[in-house]
Parts: sequence; C-alpha cells; structure tokens
Amino acid sequence: MSGIGGPARCLGRGRVRGGGRAYNPRMLEAIKALAERSVMERVVLLVNHVISAEPQAMERLRAHSSRTIRIELEGWPALLPAPAPVAFSVTPPGLVEWIEVPGPMTPDLRVGVAMPNPAVALARLVVGERPAISIDGDAAFASDVNWLVQNLRWDVQDDLARLVGDAPAREIARFGGAIAK
Repeated sequence: MSGIGGPARCLGRGRVRGGGRAYNPRMLEAIKALAERSVMERVVLLVNHVISAEPQAMERLRAHSSRTIRIELEGWPALLPAPAPVAFSVTPPGLVEWIEVPGPMTPDLRVGVAMPNPAVALARLVVGERPAISIDGDAAFASDVNWLVQNLRWDVQDDLARLVGDAPAREIARFGGAIAK
C-alpha cells in the first residue's frame, strides 16, 4: 500500500502513517462471523465424539440435561480480534449443542479458559495438555464438568489409525507431540 508520501509504515497498534489502520476491522469481523458457525459446528462434533467415547461422561452430563455452560477465553492477546464467549446446552442423551446466539443469558456454569498464547495452547491441547481453567456456578454441575476436563482425552492416534493405519498414525502422533513440546 502506498500513498502520496511513499509506502505505508506500521506505527503500532494496527495504525499506519496517515492515521489509517493496517487492517480493516469491519472486514475482520465479517470474516470472523462467516467462519464462526462452521468452526463451532465442527467443535461440537469433536466434543461430542470425545464425550460419546466415554459412557461415564455421557451419564454424568445426562443428569444436567438442558443446563447451560458459557466458555470465556481469558487473557486473549490484545493484537488479535477477541472471540466472543460461546455457550452450550446439555442435551438429554448427555451430549452438548452450541447455542448460536446466547445473548445476555445467565449460564448455569461459567468456564474461564486461560488463553494468553492461542497457538501454543492449541498445540498443547492436541497432545493432551490442558490450559488453566476456572469454573463458577452450580456445584454439582461444576463437579461433573471438572471431572470431564480432568478425565476425557481425545485419542488422536486412535482416530488417525482408523484413517491411515496404526504405524502411520503412531508416527504422526509422535511428530505432533514433538512439535507441541
């Protein structure tokens, strides 16, 4: 991008010489809105896949049918557009569904997830490490959600083995573990 005074230089905080921005905030919001639904649908599928692999997890959630959970990312880097909190409700079979527009709801449970470095957190999550979380709300519901956080693990290697076989899945999982460390 260049103007009358030559090429634009970033002056920090998303600003460039001449008072403009290095990016268009409305465009970022539009992209985020388009991607949000698609991403959340896949997140729900993954979460339900992990929950359904453990019958005890479904049984614990079944007791909280129709209750709501709100997840908020805490400590998000200021340079990145902050994601909105997401909300889920527990279904009668003991799975979760995304509440697309939670609005000003008061959830039964609020879960805060420490996310000061999203890329590192995602890499660690893939290899089974959990970020720091805080849970506020109904004690019994909080206890069962805490049990899920402590005990559920996505067996990536097992899922990969179904697609590519045991040996390649083992190598991919080993490679992924090395990258995350």
